[in-house]
Amino acid sequence: MTDYYTTLGVPRTASADEIKRAYRKLASQHHPDKGGDTGKFQEIQAAYETLGDELKRAGYNNPQPQSPFGAGGPGGFHQNFDFNEIFNMFGAKFQQPQARGHARMTLWITIQDVATPGPRVVAMGTNTGTHNIEITIPNGIQDSDNVQFSGLGPGGQDLVITFRIHPDRAWQRTGNNVTTELTVSIWKLIAGGTTTMLDIRGNRIELSIPPRTQPGSLLRARGRGFPDRSGNLGDMLVRMQAEIPSKVSEELLAAIQQELAK
Repeated sequence: MTDYYTTLGVPRTASADEIKRAYRKLASQHHPDKGGDTGKFQEIQAAYETLGDELKRAGYNNPQPQSPFGAGGPGGFHQNFDFNEIFNMFGAKFQQPQARGHARMTLWITIQDVATPGPRVVAMGTNTGTHNIEITIPNGIQDSDNVQFSGLGPGGQDLVITFRIHPDRAWQRTGNNVTTELTVSIWKLIAGGTTTMLDIRGNRIELSIPPRTQPGSLLRARGRGFPDRSGNLGDMLVRMQAEIPSKVSEELLAAIQQELAK
């Protein structure tokens, strides 16, 4: 039986932030788009889907005999499992097909997935096991959007996926723009210059900082945001923060004090 704590490489006493950091690091290392193993990536997603949610984590740590997971814990089926129940597998939730002939599932994705839409291989849990299917994340996907995929459900039914987007502390989405923070030396804000950083897709870019930039100012990198439905890209807004060096020469301190005295 897979131990989700071992999968993420964290102790059972790990905090929510520690679990999140471990998930991000492993997901980045093993993402199929970067040449990682799909099975390993799905295992990491499954672990975070459970341990990253307080209620699910509590249920995982203390499984109940009548849980859909049964005595075997997550990853296995209770012998009395009822297909009408909703259950989690590899970051996706699958529901009993509706009367109109659609199967439904919920899929959690990252904000980076929103920035890089396209084909993905995901695992769908059914009452006959877990099956890999290939879907396409559409441009401009929003949290709780429902997307219908023809013929991908059990028995060739249409599959309706509700996309949910994990919150991300480093990146905030506003429409098709994305906002993040960058801390640089206070001298660079005063004198101006350039600095390198990664955009939301992991691409390295050079950001130009004008002289006399105030802390908290927003600098814009055009075309580095999210795609809209037509594929047009929004912008990346970088909120500048200042870092004061721990060591400042006596000569520089004297010059600053002289300037302040004017």
